[in-house]
Amino acid sequence: MMTFEGLGIDARLIQATTELGYINPTAIQEQAIPILLSGTNDFIGLAQTGTGKTAAFGLPLLHIIDATAKYPQALVVCPTRELCMQIVKEVELFKKYMTGVSVVAVYGGASIGLQIRDLKRGVQIIVATPGRLIDLIERKAINLEQIKYVVLDEADEMLNMGFQDDIEFILKNTPQRDSTWLFSATMPAEIKKVSKRYMKDPKEVTVGKVNMANKSIDHQYYVTTAHHRYETLKRIIDFNPGIYGIIFTRTKLDAQEISERLTREGYDIDALHGDLTQGQRDKVMGQFREKSLQLLIATDVAARGIDVQGITHVINFELPDDVEIYTHRSGRTGRAGNHGICVSIVHAKEAYKLKQIERINNSQFHKLDIPSGKDVCRKQFFHFMDKLLSTDISHGDYETYVPMLAEKFADISKEEILKRVAAMEFDRFLKYYENSEDLNIRERDRTIKREPNADRNDRSRSRDADRGDSRKEYKGGGGYSRLFVNLGTKDGFFKASFLQFVLDMSDLKKEVLGKIDMKDMNSWIEIDKGSAQQMIRALDGKKYKGRSIRMNDADSGGRR
Repeated sequence: MMTFEGLGIDARLIQATTELGYINPTAIQEQAIPILLSGTNDFIGLAQTGTGKTAAFGLPLLHIIDATAKYPQALVVCPTRELCMQIVKEVELFKKYMTGVSVVAVYGGASIGLQIRDLKRGVQIIVATPGRLIDLIERKAINLEQIKYVVLDEADEMLNMGFQDDIEFILKNTPQRDSTWLFSATMPAEIKKVSKRYMKDPKEVTVGKVNMANKSIDHQYYVTTAHHRYETLKRIIDFNPGIYGIIFTRTKLDAQEISERLTREGYDIDALHGDLTQGQRDKVMGQFREKSLQLLIATDVAARGIDVQGITHVINFELPDDVEIYTHRSGRTGRAGNHGICVSIVHAKEAYKLKQIERINNSQFHKLDIPSGKDVCRKQFFHFMDKLLSTDISHGDYETYVPMLAEKFADISKEEILKRVAAMEFDRFLKYYENSEDLNIRERDRTIKREPNADRNDRSRSRDADRGDSRKEYKGGGGYSRLFVNLGTKDGFFKASFLQFVLDMSDLKKEVLGKIDMKDMNSWIEIDKGSAQQMIRALDGKKYKGRSIRMNDADSGGRR
């Protein structure tokens, strides 16, 4: 079996990885590192999240940079603050025995002044999110002219978030690079376009099949009616008493409402969505990592880049429209060789989507019956008994209290004591589920049925992807309206951050939008006519950085 030592990396890196318990490289590390050590080959690495991609590019970067040269030589670009910090943390561990090597993280939501100060001290490796990096470039606070190696980590997520223009801007501003390394879980058409434009004869390594789901993940689904989704979610949580998971919703409104309902009912849960400040977001993520929160509920945008070990379950409150989003959601569990479960709550009419995901991800879904109230109580009871029997009593002076306990319970049988203990622990469950209804749809979905014309729709979508269409078709019909808004690049927006801002404010999906044209002080947004008024109501009159937002129909209120 291959070892890190056999890959040819610096002995100081071997010492650090050995201390970390890294003896045998993962598949992506074993195949990528020998190629990247030359520093001259463009590279595309396709592997699922959680397969060790940070070490796959971090170790070669540390091996080939010049520690004596105090200027930026390597640039790692990633989609989110959390991933940026995670990469820096890992690279810091890898370089433990390498003196003179400096790594700096630059990302939004933190003091740009402090980041500029860190850069001026001299740095060889920069890890950055696109928005903050471009801000630093435009302020002339960072010089990328001597960058030799550019790494695009989780490239598909960056493109899903609308960072394509930003990525191309960054690549244009690193003209002296010797190589570009692109790591991704999937290979959408946009990535192919970027690789053809900015990479020369890239070496490509694929671990597993492109878009293939992690085989350590069990994909399960429950079929219920739309108005029973919340009750089904509760049953799933209660039926898995040791759950440590993420629940995904489509909108921030759903995330907040479900979080508040579950909190009122006694669950350790909090929400992660676009309305949170960076401080609030850091607090929630800190509590989740420390496991003081059992559950995190999040939108796809808010959850980008989350890397938390030990997640047992991912729950899709609703299935996403995009198969690649499902791949990213499910990839939060089943990491580092651990088993994980991805659960989806679906309506009978949505079952055709499962077939699409099965076909593209080469995975298999298992249909389960929604647990009955009695099933939940039984599962909770067995969990409680196991917890009771495994409780550590070796460190307390419990012997002192045994005589008093024996005297107190002298006239009560052991069976009676056990009943009382069970009542204290399970009274809430027993009362709640005493007369609970069956949430399963018994007469439908015995087998997964395809939606009429699903194959034809799939082929149409595939043709769109092959053409690399950047403007997705919206199925609502009725054509587009053009909206004017008095926000632009002078307000600190790039196209990706502006897109995220208007979607978060309006709770609309990206598919309703067409072309976005941004100027210094104003912008124009193409939007499906059926969604135009919802966006106007959500933004018009609201405040942004102390001034009122004005949004209206461009044909009636906004002038070009």
